[in-house]
Amino acid sequence: MAGTTPSTATTSVTETVTGGGKTVIVDPVIAKIAGIAASSVPGVHALGGGAARVIGSIREAVGAKDLGQGVHVEVGETQVAADITIVAEYPEQLQRVASDVRAAVADAITQLAGMEVAEINVTVVDVHIPGDDDAVEERVQ
Repeated sequence: MAGTTPSTATTSVTETVTGGGKTVIVDPVIAKIAGIAASSVPGVHALGGGAARVIGSIREAVGAKDLGQGVHVEVGETQVAADITIVAEYPEQLQRVASDVRAAVADAITQLAGMEVAEINVTVVDVHIPGDDDAVEERVQ
């Protein structure tokens, strides 16, 4: 397959060559690992901004949940940089939640992909207040 290009031009590939062959890790795999780790942190309500969450709800309704939603990664040969967008739970301390997300994502990428983490940027785009979703559902009905 020499000379062929990947079907998605925006996806980079990380290759590790050893005596027994090579391992290839594509960006969406790292994004999924980061998304799973970030969403498991206490105080994280959801990943992604408003539009991403709407699209994510539609995907989830048809059984195709995007575990990398709200995560953008740049993968080099040995290092990863990640931008993660979250919605935090009220009344959690936002700096603590962001710090815990950074730690969880860094640990997951290091443990599962064996790559060094250069940086993890966390953006808090909203705060989820329990009961807000219930009020919206009541108005819709």
